[in-house]
Amino acid sequence: MKSRTSLKDVAREAGVSTATISRHLNGSLDLPEPTRARIEAAVSKLRYHPNPHARRLSLGKSDTIVLILPDIANPFFAKLAAAIEKAAERHSSMVLLHATFNKRDREMAALERAAQNQVDGVIFITNRAPEAEVAQALNDFARAVILDEDVPGGKVPRVLCDNGLGGVLAGQHLRAAGHRHVAYFGGGADLHSTQTRLEGLRSGLAQNGEPAYEPTLFVGDHSPTSGRILAEEFLRNADHETAIFSGSDELTVGILEVFHERKIKVPDDFSLISFDDARSLHLFAPAITSVRQPVDQLGERSVEILFSDAWDQPDFKALTERMPVRLIERSSVAMPANKKKRPEKQL
Repeated sequence: MKSRTSLKDVAREAGVSTATISRHLNGSLDLPEPTRARIEAAVSKLRYHPNPHARRLSLGKSDTIVLILPDIANPFFAKLAAAIEKAAERHSSMVLLHATFNKRDREMAALERAAQNQVDGVIFITNRAPEAEVAQALNDFARAVILDEDVPGGKVPRVLCDNGLGGVLAGQHLRAAGHRHVAYFGGGADLHSTQTRLEGLRSGLAQNGEPAYEPTLFVGDHSPTSGRILAEEFLRNADHETAIFSGSDELTVGILEVFHERKIKVPDDFSLISFDDARSLHLFAPAITSVRQPVDQLGERSVEILFSDAWDQPDFKALTERMPVRLIERSSVAMPANKKKRPEKQL
């Protein structure tokens, strides 16, 4: 079986060098008409099809960006990936996706593969606090953007949601409903999002300068399994808490599964606010009040930054943009049921 026609075959047929063929095909060389005609005839005769990847690299671009994220099965990340794909299309770029499952080795392997493939840029998302070597690998790219969760030590632009505002909105809403003792379920005590939302929650609960009780912190990871574990822990240890602020829809799903099994009702027994609003929380019973992240805008803005013309500006890599969030009020928050019998602690 004959192998694919090479550039050398075309050059031999046309009687010119491979460099001349290559520059003619990528439009960087103006040739006399007879020479152009010989090359085009050779290309047609030999049915030569240029390697698009090699051609793009010869022009200094790959028309490809890499998206590195924890888990595509998570609805929040799936929506974020879709928004990034749509935005990249406007720049005639394709997206290569790597799911890391929050594992250090997979994050490093994905970054190394992106560097080897000389992609045009990287958008990096994690749900953990990565090691310094992960941050350094990001810093080595000419263009990289940190999205959603901060990476300490990363010296590249960041696009985050306003986590602090999200905590404030949740705290204000719960306080207005009469709640003073609130639990926060987060994805890890060392995560920037956890600490920032917790700080905002404190501020929101302490309205008009009046001090608030310190929220009770329960941390795991952003998954339904973790939500179940934390809900069980909460029920074993809950004392005065009357409400929960959940750091993600995935945690919320786990919480509600345990509450359903224990016949604990929202908001009759505990009020609940979720962060993300990536799932169809309005279809839950009751519909879940949520702090909504602007998923589409987060994805679109990360791509716009990646393809920006401002990368040569001295302070551009220090850019941090925080996208506003908003509270979506539904049916899962009510006044504390102080006069009702509270659920018994689980032994």
